[in-house]
Amino acid sequence: MITGKNYIGNSLSSKGNKTFTTFNPLLNSENQTIFNEASDEEINEAVQLASEAFNKFRMISGKEKAIFLNAIADEILALDDALIQVYCSETGLSEGRAKGERGRTVFQLRIFADLVAEGSWVNATIDTAIPERTPLPKADLRKMLIPLGPVVVFGASNFPLAYSTAGGDTAAALAAGCPVIVKSHPMHAGTGELVSFAIIKAAKKTGMPNGVFSNLNSSGIEVGVALVNHPQVKAVGFTGSIKGGRALLDLAAKRDEPIPVFAEMGSINPVIILPQALKNRQESLAKTYAGSITLGTGQFCTNPGLIIGIKGENLQHFIQNIGREIVKIHPSVMLHPNIHNAYKKNKNTLISQSDIEIVSEYEGELRMHHAQQVITTVEGKTFLENPTLHQEVFGPFSLVVQCDDAKQLKKIISQLEGQLTGTIIAEQTEISVYSDIIAALQLRVGRIIYNGVPTGVEVCPSMVHGGPYPSSTDSRFTAVGVDSINRWVRPFSFQNWPNQLLPDELKNDNPLHIVRSIDGRRTKEKI
Repeated sequence: MITGKNYIGNSLSSKGNKTFTTFNPLLNSENQTIFNEASDEEINEAVQLASEAFNKFRMISGKEKAIFLNAIADEILALDDALIQVYCSETGLSEGRAKGERGRTVFQLRIFADLVAEGSWVNATIDTAIPERTPLPKADLRKMLIPLGPVVVFGASNFPLAYSTAGGDTAAALAAGCPVIVKSHPMHAGTGELVSFAIIKAAKKTGMPNGVFSNLNSSGIEVGVALVNHPQVKAVGFTGSIKGGRALLDLAAKRDEPIPVFAEMGSINPVIILPQALKNRQESLAKTYAGSITLGTGQFCTNPGLIIGIKGENLQHFIQNIGREIVKIHPSVMLHPNIHNAYKKNKNTLISQSDIEIVSEYEGELRMHHAQQVITTVEGKTFLENPTLHQEVFGPFSLVVQCDDAKQLKKIISQLEGQLTGTIIAEQTEISVYSDIIAALQLRVGRIIYNGVPTGVEVCPSMVHGGPYPSSTDSRFTAVGVDSINRWVRPFSFQNWPNQLLPDELKNDNPLHIVRSIDGRRTKEKI
């Protein structure tokens, strides 16, 4: 079923001369399939097909799109063990993790199907005419959200299913009415091709236009650069590093017609442990956070890379406890040798900084490409003076910052870069006492957690997975949950338009029976 070729719409293609393979980090060996990187000709063909498909796909009803999205979910499940085996061989991740991520991917597709089948998501707003108004008559104005056009989605290294080929970005863009061209991640190109096969099969079964989806292989940056620069591409979705996301943002901004790049990038997800909670729960917190830091070998964008508390005997005990707990956990494999090497390099950069103390690091035997988990600590003053200490180390690494007092704690929070999450560990009685610290944290994050861990992103309408730059390129949007559809649309108004020529969402008799705002009132009523 895996050919190593590109999907240019519904057709397989391999016109390029550049090839590559994926890698099994657990076995320390290359996988057998040879993948063909997309050529310039294939890139242009995919984008042209997407542009042509957009003219039809944007007009397809929400119920038809829902059938398509549900069919994709069904076809992914139909891949069964073949998908799980390839996923594991390209990542070193467990079968349980693979099945869990497949379940989330299917769930995301189905919740978007439900959203567009119901239809109220278009936010239809109608202000009826008042021709007798003086001194000037009021026009009839009707507004709704419409799709942007072809979207390029970059597969994520750490989530081969949920954030990649048929992941959240793709599901949201297709739900919005935008054709999708995926720039497959080279670390899991086989997984990407299997999922692409499922999407194409679903598109054919449900009568979607050819070009509604394409999947392009790439081992370097050239294919991605060409896609972002292509004038017929209208938006970009990306999950990955700050360096990669910023490069795409800059490329898109330099185009003759700049386009939005919705990139979810780096985050160290600060955890603030307030004094009374630290006194009461230091041992249990240490165990909980040792598990969170090492979960998935620390390869989550919500990994708690920074823990902050106020100096004292309780913080010292916590640091000692988390140091003991983290080395009890057996190291696990990282996704790829490149990621493992980057982890070692970034970890060594941080621990080589002045006045950094290594609290604990795993000292047992390490298998190939397995990560050595580390807990470090530093004084608050040093952290404030050294921006290098603020950078993400992607892997099982965390830095505990010891603040002199609450004033310094607040200053540290205020000087952090934008983050996806922030966590407050506190007793209820402490919330009002430290309200200014909580307020400062709210300004730096997209989601604030009370007495929990940041690892784990629930897929639901109330989730915000995004935050101030550089955690994401636009803090007004989420990359998870049904509201992520809003990244791929724009508002559009019809003025004094004949009723019979309006989209169904805006017609007087409301044939779709959706919730609309009519003259400031939310209702399903007809006009």
